[in-house]
Amino acid sequence: MIRQTWGDRVFQAMNSGFLAILAMLVLYPLVYIVSASISDPSYVNSGQMWLWPRGLTFEGYERVFRNPDIWQGYMNSAIYTIAGVLINLAVTLPCAYALARRDLPGRTPVTLVIIFTMFFSGGLIPNYLLVKDLGMVNTYWALLLPAAASAINIIVSRTFFQSNISREMEEAASMDGCSDFRMFFVIVLPLSKAIIAVMALFYGVGHWNQYFSALIYLSDRNMFPLQLFLREILVQQEIAAQMLMNGGDVELMMAEQTRISELIKYAVMIVAALPLIIVYPFVQRHFVQGVMIGSIKG
Repeated sequence: MIRQTWGDRVFQAMNSGFLAILAMLVLYPLVYIVSASISDPSYVNSGQMWLWPRGLTFEGYERVFRNPDIWQGYMNSAIYTIAGVLINLAVTLPCAYALARRDLPGRTPVTLVIIFTMFFSGGLIPNYLLVKDLGMVNTYWALLLPAAASAINIIVSRTFFQSNISREMEEAASMDGCSDFRMFFVIVLPLSKAIIAVMALFYGVGHWNQYFSALIYLSDRNMFPLQLFLREILVQQEIAAQMLMNGGDVELMMAEQTRISELIKYAVMIVAALPLIIVYPFVQRHFVQGVMIGSIKG
């Protein structure tokens, strides 16, 4: 073991302290939201609940999951996310690998066109007219095909292929009679698990959290993603409105409406984020995995 000097120990202690503070800053909002979602709103609003739950209650989750639209939204969002990620990867990775090949004719102009779309777009109305003319309004395709690829993700993937897939490996495979298609599917993709995981996570988060495109293109509630149903619960406060229709003391009903609204608000945050929180640890391990180590010998 290398003997540490006094300066090394001070430096490590400072790093550990900084990382501990940073971890607390990141974890506290998450812990607070989880605690607030199962705490009595009176403790949350008065500031008495600042870390651990107080007045334990699961009424917010009961009211959210009692709504049948939530389960429909979960199923639709899962369909959009899985299908969308598959389409995204099928478009992004081949495009990025082709642009990473130095022998591709015209790759520089194509790259410039893709970069151009990062700064300029047609706008909302032309996009809607295009989707409408293609007959995709109020269909699943309206949320999948217009977002089939992202310019920034293509550039990131292209940079990965340029940095990690060596030209010597491609030349060796070509000399052995390997075609471009076989090289991509048999050699390049197995060595690119890290970028595949990163792209799947980026695209998956985008599909899971999307609501604006669905708000524009969809009118059939059976196709609404989870985020639209959660938006209805939060913004329109349907559950609270139904309670006010029952009559009774207005002040008491308004107080009850506020209490229920606070319960639902934090429960909805957890309901929307929980699938991503569960999936992320299984994808994160690929970020630091040395997939290229040992791929080239000699």
